[in-house]
Amino acid sequence: MMNRSTSFYSVWVLLILSILAGCNRKNSSTPATEEVEVYKKLVAKRVNLPNGWALTPPGRSLDLDDLPLNLVVSPSRKYLAVTNNGQSTQSITLLDALTEKILDTVRVGKSYLGLAFSEDETRLYASGGNDNRILVYKLENQKLLPDEPIVLGKPWPTKISPTGLCVDDAKNRLYVVTKEDSSLYIADTKTRQILHKLPIGAAAYTCLLSPDKNQLYVSLWGGASVLIVDVNTPKIVAKIKTNKNPNDLLLTRNGQHLFVANGNDNTVALIDVAKQQVIETMTTSLFPDAPVGSTPNGLALSDNENTLYIANADNNCLAVFDVTRKGHSQSSGFIPTGWYPTAVKVIGSKLFVTNGKGFSSQANPRGPNPVRTRTPQQVGPNPQANPGPVQYIAGLFKGTLSIIDMPDSEVLAAYSRLVYANTPYTKSKELRSEGEAGNPIPMRVGGNARSPIKYVFYIIKENRTYDQVLGDMKEGNGDAALCLFPQKVTPNQHALAKQFVLLDNFYVDAEVSADGHNWSSAAYANDYVEKNWVTSYGGRGGTYDYEGQKEIAHPRDGFIWDHCLRAGVSFRSYGWFADDEKPNIKTLEGKFCPTFKGYNLGYLDSKREEAWEKDFDELVAAGKVPQLSTVRFGNDHTSGARIGMPTPDAALADNDLAVGRFVEHLSKSPIWKESVVFILEDDAQNGPDHVDAHRSIAFVAGGFVKRHFVDHTMYSTSGLLRTIELILGLKPMSQYDAAATPLWRCFSKQADPAGFESLEPGIDINQKNVAINRNSKRSSMFNLSRPDEIDDLIFSEIVWQTVRGATSNMPAPRRGAFVRSGKTGLTDDDDDD
Repeated sequence: MMNRSTSFYSVWVLLILSILAGCNRKNSSTPATEEVEVYKKLVAKRVNLPNGWALTPPGRSLDLDDLPLNLVVSPSRKYLAVTNNGQSTQSITLLDALTEKILDTVRVGKSYLGLAFSEDETRLYASGGNDNRILVYKLENQKLLPDEPIVLGKPWPTKISPTGLCVDDAKNRLYVVTKEDSSLYIADTKTRQILHKLPIGAAAYTCLLSPDKNQLYVSLWGGASVLIVDVNTPKIVAKIKTNKNPNDLLLTRNGQHLFVANGNDNTVALIDVAKQQVIETMTTSLFPDAPVGSTPNGLALSDNENTLYIANADNNCLAVFDVTRKGHSQSSGFIPTGWYPTAVKVIGSKLFVTNGKGFSSQANPRGPNPVRTRTPQQVGPNPQANPGPVQYIAGLFKGTLSIIDMPDSEVLAAYSRLVYANTPYTKSKELRSEGEAGNPIPMRVGGNARSPIKYVFYIIKENRTYDQVLGDMKEGNGDAALCLFPQKVTPNQHALAKQFVLLDNFYVDAEVSADGHNWSSAAYANDYVEKNWVTSYGGRGGTYDYEGQKEIAHPRDGFIWDHCLRAGVSFRSYGWFADDEKPNIKTLEGKFCPTFKGYNLGYLDSKREEAWEKDFDELVAAGKVPQLSTVRFGNDHTSGARIGMPTPDAALADNDLAVGRFVEHLSKSPIWKESVVFILEDDAQNGPDHVDAHRSIAFVAGGFVKRHFVDHTMYSTSGLLRTIELILGLKPMSQYDAAATPLWRCFSKQADPAGFESLEPGIDINQKNVAINRNSKRSSMFNLSRPDEIDDLIFSEIVWQTVRGATSNMPAPRRGAFVRSGKTGLTDDDDDD
């Protein structure tokens, strides 16, 4: 019978006692213990992230390349290998486990998760990603030398995409699983020939051989199960149900027990191999029964196999379990890591952890920002030297390898305290949030908590930073030199910020549109989303699987519409998760406006707004306005310099006009005083910002919204969603919105009936690109039918130069290690220093 470990309550009590003990020591003459010293030392180096979470990584570290996804140990445990699979640089790194030094790094065109040493350590096999091949390297003199690859099929667009792999040297066999054609390939490592191809029914993550090498275990990333394959036949002999998105696998040395990390469920399953069933489920989150958001995706056992280490990607920590008694595991605590840990391995008394996004929200000092925005440290000793390549947000997160000495119980207690301190989510925040009595934003979910706001309108736009649009507003923390679309182009957004609330410390949770639409609709992007968008955004093949397109990319509990449906909250969508006049997810069937055009940069947003007006007026007349309306106005993405398409200025002006007219029409309706409009960008990838590349524009308007107010409070996408949930009586969808600060400071206790008058732009919204030049030719090569199926670094440069001139250098996004904490509740008369 399956047992779900619930020992977190006792761990939490233990941690509370530990904190109290530390306080008692502080007030006595007793010397500080190792626990207290460790805690103080790491707290002093804390890094705050733009999503409200924090990092205090212990141990030593080595710099890696972009998004390390996998870490493997050689059979002798002399070597480690890492595969780096991000948007910018992809590479394979070889390390010496004893000296903790990098021995070699080889750049590769395309790579992915799969990585394995041969048993004699003369070869290293690595997934070649969408080139649909397995890269083979000889290990000679501690270097990686390219050998003849094993070809699975033709490169992309042929859909194969190898993921995990493992090798059996005695039989000269290589086993490879794939995520696009959902198959197991068996290859001969000597002849390089494919011997068998076995369909497995769903996208796979990785595979693992049994000790006798006769069985292969496969985690079905998209199938919520683990397969057992007889490799001699070959055929599938068993299918064991797991929770959502099973990814990493770990087998005990005797082969009797298999651990499975469920990336989309906060859990790790323990399978009795002989019984072919799950006998225990370990909850890896910091609190029991937490909503989704821990993302376990890496597993390792101590040498004596009594301790299990689990990499929680979205909690930025390792969860530690005592697994001495299989089926009766006990939580021991947590170890802080860097940002988004993807793999963990144990060698003796050392823990090796790959941090997918490194240690901070990285700055990009190599510009090409104007020199005046750089400090002498950023410019370096030779300002005239070549500053290096432009740094784009999707490639700014350089991974790291943490090397952590295995902690004793006292240090583990200090580490656990740090993890809890770094995490803004608590169990109590799920049902109670910060706020004030009488505010239209309730502090509690359910019960007697009622908001006078009855109707929420949530508008999603595309890809702009704060400075790019509002950098010219003197009331906020902007840089006018970076303002590409000032008041003349975006008069309505400027008017909304002036007449209602200016938010100059708002951050999106996403990097690009692929994860941005998940964060904006669910306050979470699961492991499939985070580990796959980088491939297509780097020009390495792949499809746009997001915005509801593939079930594997869905959060465990669905999107905001799914949560509304379960709670009995009415909803309707206008062009969001509804493309080509049909819904992308089942929940929106019959709940979307069929006359509202989906994503199409050649169709005016102002025309979309007209379609919304007609639909809205009919709903008002019938008394059927839904409680939640989600609306997509995406033309601020722009078409760059493509001939015959709107100029960037025209696209922004059209988008701005649609927003202004939307708010005006709503403000003249009979439900205005009971309504609120929230407007944000799904991400901020396409522009510069002097504070952080995640900083973006966001607006709020409505009867209960404050007027002529500047709010410097740090808010996020998840915080905006939390505000919507509190209004509608919805529980949080993830740990991220549960932890986030709602926008209650933007609201007044009394409604103001004054409406909003939209403004005409200072340019022609029908203006088209006509100039034939380098940028128009580059723009013509982009696929603009879906968001971001383009090279956004080049696209951002095109937009900048189209607006500012062909010889103008685009300031790339700047990213700082610390975000401003800001003041709360400030008016526009307050100082922002």
